[in-house]
Amino acid sequence: MEWVGEHLDLIGRLLTLHAWYAFLPLLIGLALSIPLGWAAHRWPAGRGAVLTVTGLLYTVPSLALFILMPLVLGTKILDPTNVIVAMTIYTVALLVRTVVDGLGSVPEEVDRAAVAMGYGPLRRFLGVQLPLAAPVIAAGLRVAAVSNVSMLSVASLIGVPQLGDLLTDGYNRDIPAELVAGILACILVALAFDVLIQLVTRVLTPWTRASTSGRAA
Repeated sequence: MEWVGEHLDLIGRLLTLHAWYAFLPLLIGLALSIPLGWAAHRWPAGRGAVLTVTGLLYTVPSLALFILMPLVLGTKILDPTNVIVAMTIYTVALLVRTVVDGLGSVPEEVDRAAVAMGYGPLRRFLGVQLPLAAPVIAAGLRVAAVSNVSMLSVASLIGVPQLGDLLTDGYNRDIPAELVAGILACILVALAFDVLIQLVTRVLTPWTRASTSGRAA
């Protein structure tokens, strides 16, 4: 693996860019998916339309979406904004259904108790429904994070630097070490995201830890 030792700076720079281009859309996508999912959950009449549209967005090939973004946004094709917007669209496509499922998993008796205590729709959502739905939403977020890390590699074909560059360059120049480094670096980023999401979820849902501890005892 002599090639890896000679190119640690390059690998580190591309890994950082890859992580950022995957993480930012994850945050933006989550922020957009929560209100969309809440609206779909609260008004069942529009749920089918919301889920169908967001589901269809995920079927658009990533390379095609990366190429279309400059035409839609009016940006240059090498602008990372194109990738961030495209990955945000994919994140929303994955997470809206997860948010709906998470809110649907909240026990009806808990929801009714909140109504009886005088909680309005917004307060009930933020104080009761969303916290209880957090574990389900986190599971979907983990899938979206891994998906983002994987699909982002395609952006190297339009000249946006990230770990996909190691894959295309390693293949074109027949450098197996570069290919392996790119694959392992992508796996490392995906694992880091997965661990981070699990840790944040545990912090935000302390009652799940208490429940687990009680069963173990």
